[in-house]
Amino acid sequence: MGKNVQLRKLVFAGLFAAIIFIGISILRIPLPAIVGRPFIHFGNILTVIAVMQLGFGYGATAGAIGLGLFDILNGYAATAWLTVLEAIILAATVSLVFRLVGYDEQHLAKLYVVSLAAGVIKIVTSWGNGVIVALMAGASVKVAVIGAFSSLLAATINSIACFILVPLIYKLLVQLGFSRKRFS
Repeated sequence: MGKNVQLRKLVFAGLFAAIIFIGISILRIPLPAIVGRPFIHFGNILTVIAVMQLGFGYGATAGAIGLGLFDILNGYAATAWLTVLEAIILAATVSLVFRLVGYDEQHLAKLYVVSLAAGVIKIVTSWGNGVIVALMAGASVKVAVIGAFSSLLAATINSIACFILVPLIYKLLVQLGFSRKRFS
C-alpha cells in the first residue's frame, strides 16, 4: 500500500472515529432495560460504513476508538472493553461478508446482505455483552442469560436501523465520490 493511500486511510479512520463518538454523544435515545443502560444510537451504523469504506483494520480501529471513547467518557468505563470487543467482532463480520458478496458498491441487494449480517451479529454480541455485565454484577448464569435476552430492545432497534440505513448511506457516499476504491 502506498504512503498516500495509507495516510488517507489513517485520516479517514480518525474522522470516522470522531464522527462515531460525536454521533453517539449527540444522537442517543435511552431505553429501559433489566441489564445495563441501553440506548438507540448511530455508532454501529457508522462503524459498519467505516469498515465498508476503509476495510477491516482501519474500520475496526475507527469503531473501537469512537465507541470505546464514548463509553469511557460517559459512565460506561467498566465495560468499555466489551464495547471495543463488540466493535471488532462487528468489523470482522462486515469485512468477511462484504468480501464474500464481492465488494459490489452498485448492487443494493448485496449491500443489504452485509447490513443484515451486521444487524444479526450486533444482536448476538449485545446479548453476550449483557450476559457478561450481569455476571460481573453477581447474577447467576440463568438470571444473566434471561436478563440479557430481555434487554435486547435497543440492540434490535439499532440492528433494524443498521439494516435499513447502511446500504442507503453507503450508496450515497459512493455517488458523492467516496468509493472503497478510493482507499485502495
